[in-house]
Amino acid sequence: MKVTSQEIAEALSSQCEKNVEVTNVEFDSRKVTEGSLFVPLSGARDGHEFIHQAIENGAVATFWSWDMAQAPTEIAVIPVEDTLKAMQRLSTYYLAKVGAEVIAVTGSNGKTTTKDLTASVLAQRYRTYKTQGNYNNNIGLPYTILHMPEETEKLVLEMGMDHANEITELSQMAQPRVAAITMIGEAHIENLGSREGIAKAKMEIVDGLARNGLFIIPANEPLLQPLIKNLSQEVTTFGLSEGDVQGEVTKEEKTATTFKVADESFTIPLPGSYNVTNALIAYTIGRFFDLSIEEIRQGLATVAITQNRTEWLTAGNGASILSDVYNANPTAMGLVLETFQNLPTNGHRFAVLADMLELGPDSPTMHAQMNEHIDPDKFAGIFLYGSQMKYLRDALQASSELPVFYFEKDKQALIQEIETQLEVEDSIVLKGSNGMGLYEVVERLQKLN
Repeated sequence: MKVTSQEIAEALSSQCEKNVEVTNVEFDSRKVTEGSLFVPLSGARDGHEFIHQAIENGAVATFWSWDMAQAPTEIAVIPVEDTLKAMQRLSTYYLAKVGAEVIAVTGSNGKTTTKDLTASVLAQRYRTYKTQGNYNNNIGLPYTILHMPEETEKLVLEMGMDHANEITELSQMAQPRVAAITMIGEAHIENLGSREGIAKAKMEIVDGLARNGLFIIPANEPLLQPLIKNLSQEVTTFGLSEGDVQGEVTKEEKTATTFKVADESFTIPLPGSYNVTNALIAYTIGRFFDLSIEEIRQGLATVAITQNRTEWLTAGNGASILSDVYNANPTAMGLVLETFQNLPTNGHRFAVLADMLELGPDSPTMHAQMNEHIDPDKFAGIFLYGSQMKYLRDALQASSELPVFYFEKDKQALIQEIETQLEVEDSIVLKGSNGMGLYEVVERLQKLN
């Protein structure tokens, strides 16, 4: 980024007495470097309180919504009414200045993996930038835009939400050329009331979609069909053996899946047919932007996946760990379990499952129903963690003799029991909502003697 403080002020209909070059934007004063514009956001503490730390770290300019009498005098100050809205408006200005085309991805599950796959495909031909980590909300999305290099041609943005109207704001900010929904699951159903409510919230991604844009949706989701009837944009569906773009899984391995689209073979370094559907979105976007089959094949094969999304690791004692602990909902957990239990292993299979959060009043039933995705003949034991997982414990104990180890709150006891059971040739999968902190279990297992 190379803009001046006065250019920023003009873009925001504000003013700035000092004119300095800004090369970076940060809202965390600890991350500020030389040349940064500091954005003091309101949180547990007001960011304005950290202005001196930001200046010490190299800030040359700042947004300012406090009384100007309190503003620093040693750097450029741009007065604004709302610092977050100012950052959002600046991101829209910078996006237009760079001229990058935006690809937006949302969904109840798989949006981060789909973002990674799509960016890897597009990078075979275009200068591509993508959402880093999970910066996918009304702070993270403009932050991502403001951090893309000036030479960016394609920008792949992940859009998350847990309430209605949130994706509308993100889509209108980013004005995507292509938008995709990976799937409609149960995540955040507590806030949105039903899967129908979730579908409508995800559909908000078209609110900023270009008139000549492309909208990509799963073929097997009937809830979306009535919502696309009046769209002017092109709509393409995808699925396994259904939809406009159809994939056929031909080989499933521990660390890779091979599939065909229209007689062309592709391989992704990920397990599971559910990841093939994510790859079909990336394939469709690649074709929309005129990439060759070979470019798409190379992009899919060499993707680097964001940490804790379907990630194979090795325990300290040599056992295999499938870590998928960033988030969870019933659909996603069921797919991971079904995939894992059919993968080859020289030893025993174990699963560590933690509570799926924000499922509302149907949470007990949804947790108990995970029983339907567990074949007791393919597991040596199931470890359950959290208050809601007691319902799955009860269901498992009522239907099979599979060993079940339940821990409501004691994570250390959970870890100790896993360490007692897990042997060198075994495989273990971990899945749960991010708030349950299963990443701590993963980290401990990696140090297992």
